[in-house]
Parts: sequence; structure tokens; C-alpha cells
Amino acid sequence: MHDGGSVAGHRLTGRVRISEVGTWHDAVAPDGTPSGLLRFEQRLLADPAARDRLVAAASADRRLQQGGHTGLLPVADLVTARGDVWLISGRRAMPTVAELLADGGRTPDSGSAATILVETAQALLTVHAAGLTHGALHPGTIVIGEDGTAMLAERGLLEALRSEPTSVERDVAAWSGLARGLAASWAAGQSAQLLDRAAAMAATRGLGAARDTLLGGRDVLPTGFTTRERLVQTLHVWSSASVPTSPPPAAVPETGEMRTLLDPAVFRGQDPTQPGSSDGQGLRFGPGVPVETSAAQIWRQGQSTQHTPDLRGHVGPAAAKRPTRRRTAWAGSILLAILVAAVILWIRQAPGLALEVAKVDVRAPKKVQGCDSTARIVAVVSTNGGAGTFSYVWEQSDGRKIRETQRVESDTKSVDLPLLWKVTGPGSLKGTATLRILDHTATGKPIQDRASFSYKC
Repeated sequence: MHDGGSVAGHRLTGRVRISEVGTWHDAVAPDGTPSGLLRFEQRLLADPAARDRLVAAASADRRLQQGGHTGLLPVADLVTARGDVWLISGRRAMPTVAELLADGGRTPDSGSAATILVETAQALLTVHAAGLTHGALHPGTIVIGEDGTAMLAERGLLEALRSEPTSVERDVAAWSGLARGLAASWAAGQSAQLLDRAAAMAATRGLGAARDTLLGGRDVLPTGFTTRERLVQTLHVWSSASVPTSPPPAAVPETGEMRTLLDPAVFRGQDPTQPGSSDGQGLRFGPGVPVETSAAQIWRQGQSTQHTPDLRGHVGPAAAKRPTRRRTAWAGSILLAILVAAVILWIRQAPGLALEVAKVDVRAPKKVQGCDSTARIVAVVSTNGGAGTFSYVWEQSDGRKIRETQRVESDTKSVDLPLLWKVTGPGSLKGTATLRILDHTATGKPIQDRASFSYKC
């Protein structure tokens, strides 16, 4: 357990909560703003590849943030400190919806529940559009900010640490479960029915339709719910209650070297996949260490620095008297090493085979479907084995359309896209489902296939 009062300049307050991947600590950033620190369980990092996957997940979140996506708990950094790995968030990581559900004080109303569901649905849609998934969505991974906004936390972390497969469908099913849970806990009457309808809509038509269902049913929600006033009041009650804490932080200065695991290009808003980006290994920070290292200054400015810091972080007399020629040679060696590292990184991250969809084969049940049944239709999409994300749309003969995206990893040459078509009531029906691939096709034009099933009751 970390025995100091701060990590990377973030002072621990003592308030903690346990998650599936580690322990969250409430903290205060060096500039005085609230922050959060997640210390990962050591056992989850036993696999040498887990740390690399963790870095990839955190970097992906940073890129989403730079693109203007605000639905995720912002990732400030991922660091190693005294043998532990810590994720630093740019906002508080508590309370979560799970903590508010378990609280015995004031509870939010149905309007608060609807707001949380709308915001998380929109956040997931953005994540999925980027070819990513959350992988562990539940009340314990939804953080409520000081202003009542809902943010997704721990996106991709469980998948990274346990190498568990995840999917868009799994996220959608988890969101539906969240909607039903909030309907049972924070709503009643027509508002509870609205949340339940949204849950059912997500399962059949996707998160976009579920979000629109909530927005369209706002008339049955409490007046003024969009201001989040009731939710903020709940936060105040929660904050004043007793919560789990760790032992008080030791009143000693932070010691030990910190090292970021994220690419420094991500901090500067650059694309780390482009030539000239550093791999970020060994970048140091913390008390007594400049935010920008001497090597980074040489790379950025193209010249040697004025002073060479000694081991204690200040300029010593001996360092000030070193010959200019020695400083120049030292700077040149550093610059050469950075250039070589940049070239190696560019070679390693050069794009591979681009995704191309070759064909699509849609298959429907041959057996006649009985009363109140759900027909499972599957489209088998064949690709060239390249990596990428393609867009597609399911079109049903009853007028329903579902547009989604699908991420394909390299060396994957076949992807199954299922469609569940529920039919109820007496009568007969011949249902036809068409899958249209909209982009990344081998011909450059949309391709499609269809299949039909029969229903009789």
C-alpha cells in the first residue's frame, strides 16, 4: 500500500472506494482542484502484456478527450510510483451511481435517473463510433461529477488487465440493465415505465433509439430535472456522510521517482502514431523534476539548455564550469538518441493492411417462427484480414433501421453481426432483413445481402 501523502503531486485526502481493478483515492491536484487516483491491484499486472494493454486503453481515452469527448472521466496520466501503477483522473472519481444507490440519505428522482441514462448512452455511442468499447459498464463505473454530470470511468481497464473479450452488444446489454435498475430504485409510475421502455428499446434498436425514447418522454419526468438540482442535493448529502477512508496520509514529503507510462506526445496534443513522436519511456516528473525534461527541451528547441541539473535538481558549481564543448557533445548525443528512437517508433507503428470487406452473407431461420418469438438473423461478413472500422445498417421489411459500426482487428477474416427480430401477436408475416455494408468495401461501393423468415401464430 502506498505509504505517502501524495502521488505525482496529488495529495490523498483519505477517502477511498474499491473497484474491480484496484482502489480509488480521492485527491487534490497540485493546482488545488479535485482529482482521483486509482492504484491497480498488483495481481492484475502479473501478465507482462497487461501493462501495455493498460497504456493503450489510457492513451485511447486521452485521444477521445482531445477530440472534445466529455462523457468519460478524464485521464490525466498513468504513472508508476514506488512499485505501484496509478491512473490519475482530472476530476474526482466519486461518488459513483452504485454509492448513491447504496446511500441511506436523500435519493435522486426519476429525472436524475433519466439524465444519467441519456448522458451515458451518448457517451457509449461516441466510444463505439471510435471503434472502442467500455467492457465493464455498471453503476460502480459511472461517476457523478460535482455539477451532476455523469461520466464513464474505467473504460477498457478490465479488458486490458484480464484480456477479457468485450463487444458493443455487451455494453448495450449492460446499459439496459442499468436503466431497469434505476427504474426500480429511483422512479415510479409513468417515469419508471419510461425508463423500462428505454431499456427495451436499447436491446432491440440500439442506444440511439433508447436515448431518443428518454428525450421524447420528458413530459412524465419531474419539472426542472434538466438543471440536475435534485442530483446535486444528493451529492451534498453523500459528501457529508461517513465514507470508507484509508489511514491518514503521512505528513512527509513525497519521495521516489515517478515515471509516466503515457506517450508525451499525447500531452502535447500530437498523434503518437506519426513520425517524430516519442515513445514516452522513462519520462520523469514529480517534486524537484521539471515538467519538461532537458531531452524534451533539446528536441523542441533544437539547442542545448543553459544549465545542466545535478542529481539534487539544482545547478552545482562544477556543472556551471563544464566546457561548452562537452555540453554540446552531450546535447548532440541526446538529440541523436531521440532521433533514432523516433525512427524506430515510426517503423514499429507503420500502418498495416487496410481493412476491406469482401462479401456479406445473411442467414435467417428456415423453421417457421411461432407465436411471440424472436428470430435470430446472422450476417457473416468476410474481410481481407486488415484492421479497421466499417459502418453498416440493418434494414427490416417492417421499416426498422439500425445503423452501427464494427471494429475489426488485424488477421480477423470473418465477423458475425447478429440481428434479433421480435414478432408478437396473432397473424402471419414474412420478414426480410437486409444488411448493407456502407464503407471499406473491396469495390469501394456499398454491398449487401438479405434473408427472410416466416412467422405464424
